[in-house]
Amino acid sequence: MELIVASTVGVLTAAGVYLMLRLRTFAVILGLAMLSYAVNVFLFASGRLAIDQSPILSRYGDATYTDPLPQALVLTAIVISFGMTAVLVMIGLGAYLEAGSDRIDIDPASEDADAKDARS
Repeated sequence: MELIVASTVGVLTAAGVYLMLRLRTFAVILGLAMLSYAVNVFLFASGRLAIDQSPILSRYGDATYTDPLPQALVLTAIVISFGMTAVLVMIGLGAYLEAGSDRIDIDPASEDADAKDARS
């Protein structure tokens, strides 16, 4: 079970980094979402992977319980990442509507070359 969770975190992280290195706005937003999912799975797994155990101590002397703190952290992170994704989608949509393209160009010379190619 731990191998599957660790592999999932690794695959999500690799996919998120790959998508963030793309030069398109939508891919960067998806990459950030993948990274936030990887962090959520990592936080959830840090509280021990336990099945059929209560998140609180019982009065009857049963000492097996799961840690509720990672579960609370993951719930908070899900809400924050949803809000962050919504804001980034709106910023990306505004940039797309203003620029007419979703490319992320750091070099202004490449814009001039693209404009010359489009005119030819």
